[in-house]
Amino acid sequence: MKHYDSLLDVFSNHLNNYIADVNMRSPKELYEPQKYILSLGGKRLRPLLALISCDLFDKNPDLALDSALAVELFHNFSLIHDDILDNADLRRNKPTVHLKWNENIGILSGDAMLVKAFTILEKYPNNKFKKLMSLLNTTALDVCEGQQMDMNFESQKNVTVENYIHMISLKTAVLLACSLKMGAINAGASIANQDNLYKFGKHLGIAFQLLDDCLDAYPKDSRAFGKKVGGDILANKKTFLLLKTLELLNKKQAAALLKLLSLKSTNHSKKIQKVLAFYNEVNAKGYCEGEADKHTQIAIKHLNKVKANQAKKDLLTSFALQLLKRQA
Repeated sequence: MKHYDSLLDVFSNHLNNYIADVNMRSPKELYEPQKYILSLGGKRLRPLLALISCDLFDKNPDLALDSALAVELFHNFSLIHDDILDNADLRRNKPTVHLKWNENIGILSGDAMLVKAFTILEKYPNNKFKKLMSLLNTTALDVCEGQQMDMNFESQKNVTVENYIHMISLKTAVLLACSLKMGAINAGASIANQDNLYKFGKHLGIAFQLLDDCLDAYPKDSRAFGKKVGGDILANKKTFLLLKTLELLNKKQAAALLKLLSLKSTNHSKKIQKVLAFYNEVNAKGYCEGEADKHTQIAIKHLNKVKANQAKKDLLTSFALQLLKRQA
């Protein structure tokens, strides 16, 4: 999709200018981790969606560049903090910020990125600034609530699949939704169009996270995945796969799975294989992929309601479907 490649190039140049500015700042302990995580790459999906959304209404995507940058900074701030909370070692196949420096530097550097994400929006005219700032504020709080719910799940016994879907909609999906709505605001789109793009992004984000759960347990290429294979299993995280499996197993099997999770095993590979055996018993992967497909279809329905350039809507639909079929 060459058109999207050109949009990504435009954003990359904007981001590189920001990184160059960060590189000149001090103290270096505050800014070097920001440069580091921003330079690790990634698909830049969220900022790209902001530009795509603006372009959807035949407006200059440059109008959304600072919104895209704000979203990317917020996203990377959340990654730094999430890695600390999860005690993760790898991010995109590289050491996490808190591992490369330390937790205190990771927290403070992430905080500085968060502040910068908000201040970048001050470049917009007052009427757009208020809308963009309100949206990012709401999104930031949603993400925090989702993160806390995820942490609460660790000690809660009766977490349901529905609880999990709600949690990932807050922790992960709303930022994709925010990106798309920001682009629509930059384009001066109607409220109805903004709302439908938001819902498109939210359900797309839910589907994306569900498939990410599958990839964690069933990666096609562990090197391309960029994270520890079976990391969710080793961390005993209550993902869709685990919750659906517990829902479908009989009481004796469910008790055996919970006992397995409670054991402190040093043989990580063996634990992963045993848990996967339970998943396979009930076809949890199939259910997870089915749930992702359901939310994908809901997302496409909302995109179809958007009154915008039809050819560009078709391109966005193809892009979304291709995104969910990623091979990593």
